[in-house]
Amino acid sequence: MRVTVVGASGNAGSEVLRALGAAPDVDDVRAVARRVPRTTPPAPYDRARWHRADVSTADTDALAEAFAGADAVVHLAWAIQPSHDRGLLRRTNVDGTARMLAAARTAGVRHVVVASSVGAYAPAHDDTLHDESWPATGHPTSEYSVDKADVEALLDAHERDHPEITVTRIRPALTFQRQAGAEIARYFLGRWVPQGLMDGRLPVLPWPTGMRLQVVHAEDVASAVLAIVRTEPGGAFNLAADGVLRGEDVSRAMAGGRRVEMPVPAVRAAVSAAWNARVLPMSPGWIDMAAHTPLVSTENAHAALGWRPTRDAQTTLHEMVVGLAANAAAPSPPLRR
Repeated sequence: MRVTVVGASGNAGSEVLRALGAAPDVDDVRAVARRVPRTTPPAPYDRARWHRADVSTADTDALAEAFAGADAVVHLAWAIQPSHDRGLLRRTNVDGTARMLAAARTAGVRHVVVASSVGAYAPAHDDTLHDESWPATGHPTSEYSVDKADVEALLDAHERDHPEITVTRIRPALTFQRQAGAEIARYFLGRWVPQGLMDGRLPVLPWPTGMRLQVVHAEDVASAVLAIVRTEPGGAFNLAADGVLRGEDVSRAMAGGRRVEMPVPAVRAAVSAAWNARVLPMSPGWIDMAAHTPLVSTENAHAALGWRPTRDAQTTLHEMVVGLAANAAAPSPPLRR
């Protein structure tokens, strides 16, 4: 089996490369990234043949060359920063996905796997676990959610117009692993947040009232991707660790249980002020999305893929917190300190 991974050097991409490289039935892995290794890279990046391409600008032929002969293309490329450059984010996230799909058609790829997100879902305000039929129409004040929802609509149109190509979507929860600590801090916290105090030593954790989160480990996302490229199921799959995280869980991991509940509008206002002042890289749209994203069921992935997460939510959170405090990194441009 031959697989090309677009956006192969990031958080999920690194683990997808590792899973594909260890699979005996995968004999050719190609990796597409904006910045590729200049010398022979360490594992898992040595398990692929690298192609340089920026999906925000690459032409179809350049991408199709990297896709030639592939049984599946796994599309993970996504930009979160710079959050103040809305045009660049759209060119990478939405237009880049369209370029990838066009290149897959040109190359004759029969199966495309695209990373969407639970952030693509319309708001929900209950604790019901929603399946993949919940509308993937996004939250209008979150740039990330809007782009994910627009990609979902793009995939809907592609499936309708090109039924010869199987499209499978994964919708993971917040995706964590220890070695992504430096990347997560850079993208969301910035230089002014005391990273070294994250492992239980924060004085107090401000927490938006009622917010609850689901997470998933990057290795578990990769195992789902491997099952998908093997079985070509089509459709959509929610991916989340067992358990739901609430204020008491996150504050226990990051601040020794010390937290102060704050109304969501107050937290949003504070984040907005810090973002507009260029102190915080995370835009206020992330608060909007986090406060209203539905909880998701993973029964479809269990039944259709035989997928089970190997780490629960609390364990995954703990690993991320340790990675944040240690400024943990990996030898690829997105994950590097």
